[in-house]
Amino acid sequence: MAALSKRIIRETERLVSDPVPGITAMPHEDNLRYFDVTIEGADQSPYEGGLFKLELFLPEDYPMVAPKVRFLTKIYHPNIDRLGRICLDTLKKNWTPAIQIRTLLLSIQSLLTSPNPDDPLANDVAECWKKDEAGAIQTAKEWTAKYAKKE
Repeated sequence: MAALSKRIIRETERLVSDPVPGITAMPHEDNLRYFDVTIEGADQSPYEGGLFKLELFLPEDYPMVAPKVRFLTKIYHPNIDRLGRICLDTLKKNWTPAIQIRTLLLSIQSLLTSPNPDDPLANDVAECWKKDEAGAIQTAKEWTAKYAKKE
């Protein structure tokens, strides 16, 4: 494994010493490019009270290339598919090396507060969200209670 960049070490130290409220990101001891992440569902959102597990991996080319992030916890959301992949422009076309891990995790947390059915990854969920938003929100709450229970 190539040496870790000073930036990864600095960002990791900051994530641990100055955590973002509602988010934890802990690197694996055997691979400091791989993080176990948890994000708490925001108050006043369909995901309130849930604790969502994600995995985050920093590729060799980070920060020139965006991290790979996916949800491990099942979630009913128009921008997250059943494999846990996330449709977020900062992970794709709008990635810039100026974005840090904590900023990216805040963007993902924000996505839980404001789903965007007009830019979906899960088309079936987006259709439901557009046709019956109240029903979709109810389903999201049920999935949160079922799959994202805090331990």
